[in-house]
Amino acid sequence: AAAGLCPCRALLARRGGALRELRGSVRGLAAGPEMHFGFQTVTEAERREKIYRVFESVAKKYDIMNDSMTLGIHRIWKDIFVRKMNPSPGTLLLDVAGGTGDIAFRFLNYVHSVRERQLQRKLRQQQNLSWQEISETYQENKLKSLGDSQVVVCDINKEMLKVGKQKAQHLGYSEGLSWVLGNAEELPFDDDKFDVYTIAFGIRNVTRIDLALQEAYRVLKPGGRFLCLEFSHINNPLLSRLYDLYSFQVIPVLGEVIAGDWKSYQYLVESIRRFPPQEELKAMIEDAGFFKVDYQNLNAGIVAIHSGFKL
Repeated sequence: AAAGLCPCRALLARRGGALRELRGSVRGLAAGPEMHFGFQTVTEAERREKIYRVFESVAKKYDIMNDSMTLGIHRIWKDIFVRKMNPSPGTLLLDVAGGTGDIAFRFLNYVHSVRERQLQRKLRQQQNLSWQEISETYQENKLKSLGDSQVVVCDINKEMLKVGKQKAQHLGYSEGLSWVLGNAEELPFDDDKFDVYTIAFGIRNVTRIDLALQEAYRVLKPGGRFLCLEFSHINNPLLSRLYDLYSFQVIPVLGEVIAGDWKSYQYLVESIRRFPPQEELKAMIEDAGFFKVDYQNLNAGIVAIHSGFKL
């Protein structure tokens, strides 16, 4: 009788093993597919959590670390980025992953400057105006210094948004500026809403770049423009080796000395190396539906500006 039970036990054991294997597969699916976090392999859920913790950790020292890592050149890159955008008064901008406000503040300054030039040209063309009329015109336009332009800063990280709001208050920015907590892969905005979508040094840290690009396309108006500023790939072999040496030997040390956080800056360096090169990202932007997609390398490809239009 005991011998007769053995096949049943074996069958039950096999079934039990199969069930355990199935449960393991289900758990794996629930956690999401494997992907990269720097040079580590993690699940999608783990990557999202780890990246959130990185920026939660670096938020307060983010600006000073950017200046230290790039010797201040990141400011020039962002200036070029906004000049390429060339926003006109009345532009509605969505700046994604822009928690510290760097692009938003530049956008507001740029639009204000355009409005000032427009007003001066208008007054020069009307030489017969009295002093009182000129004064009244200035006062009237001062109330509309942005010409109905607005920028919405959207970031997934509360700490980054907190830093941005504090900077805005300190620098005196309030008009035409709003802050929204949101995920680039599932934006909390209606379709066809914005004239321009920007993401500066943020798309590299998005868990699913394809979803973020699809969302960018969705929220832009027909004729709207997508602009991305991101670290990219250097084509010059000698410069590339020097850049690698600086990135891996110096930047994590700066992170430890200035921000007390070696690991976060080690990840940031590794994430740059894992990021798709220029042509690959261009193809991804085109796959999302954008037309007239191109890119401009800055500093031999250390960073690149990608541009595309929703038609």
